[in-house]
Amino acid sequence: MRLERATLTSDPRGYLDGQLLVAMPGMPDERFARTVIYLCAHSEEGAMGIIVNKPAPDLSFPDLLVQLDIISQEAAIRLPVRVGRVKVLRGGPVETGRGFVLHTPDFFIDNSTLPIDEGICLTATIDILRAIARGDGPENAVLALGYAGWGAGQLETEIQANGWLNCPADPALVFDAAVETKYERALRRIGIDPGMLSGQAGHA
Repeated sequence: MRLERATLTSDPRGYLDGQLLVAMPGMPDERFARTVIYLCAHSEEGAMGIIVNKPAPDLSFPDLLVQLDIISQEAAIRLPVRVGRVKVLRGGPVETGRGFVLHTPDFFIDNSTLPIDEGICLTATIDILRAIARGDGPENAVLALGYAGWGAGQLETEIQANGWLNCPADPALVFDAAVETKYERALRRIGIDPGMLSGQAGHA
């Protein structure tokens, strides 16, 4: 896995930065079926987001720290409890070998951490993994492998075609370990009963 300096910039003109995208039931791309995506950057040039409700199969955060030689196998047993609770997610189909950490704003690395909104930041350097392993990282964090990306105008087209709903993000939902219920909870935040939603429903 590769973590490096983040080069994203957050656009101040509105767009959908810091919002959640919730896939409609009629989503034609199976890779995004029933996904909840935290949108990290959105501008006229395109968009980038992290899927926050799809765990990476058979990979725990302590296992990843060992694989990256950040800690030894023996040290993994002695990690603080909250380190073991950090979720490893499938962040999207682009650059799946690269890691992105969404985290609370109580942790910041100059020139590497991108504040997205008041409650969530993005850091893509290995230094944050070392800090978490030491127990002095952010209060809450999730690690995503890969990301979702859209070219210029592509996301807007998909929203107009009823591919996505969007709503303000809730850090509690983004960082919640109960990933299996995030999709339904995100829909309810928009005021939608998941059982009543169809692929032909309108968008918010």
